[in-house]
Amino acid sequence: MPEKTGTVERTLVLIKPDGVQRGLIGSIIGRLEKKGLHLAGLKMLVLDGATAERHYAEHTGKDFFPSLISFITSGPVVAMVWEGPNVVGMVRSMMGATNPVAAAPGTIRGDLAISMGMNLIHGSDSVTTAKREIPLFFSAQELCAWQSTETDWLV
Repeated sequence: MPEKTGTVERTLVLIKPDGVQRGLIGSIIGRLEKKGLHLAGLKMLVLDGATAERHYAEHTGKDFFPSLISFITSGPVVAMVWEGPNVVGMVRSMMGATNPVAAAPGTIRGDLAISMGMNLIHGSDSVTTAKREIPLFFSAQELCAWQSTETDWLV
């Protein structure tokens, strides 16, 4: 067997209200599972304004901040924590460009999104960001440590 490589990371993924409303939860989760990523936490919730503002704190003061908060709190989101080697970069690549017009075919946004304001999915942009974002949505007790039997074939 080849030597295993890659540091296991965690990332936060949100299926935004447009993805929930359009019935794309299963499709998006399926893509991440088929890639071989490991699901460690999953819940559906409606974000309150304070949590949304903490989540998007780096955008405070920007022109689009109020509409961003309004959108992300407009309906339920599906919050997830995924694990895997280089999972942050892998999920970002699978998501595609923020603007669906620029998102490559085969990416989630390239295949399923049509609006920059409603682009279906959020993923942490770095390991550091993931470490800040995950506790906004999950307590340590809500994250499951389990071993998939497929792990030996993927990493």
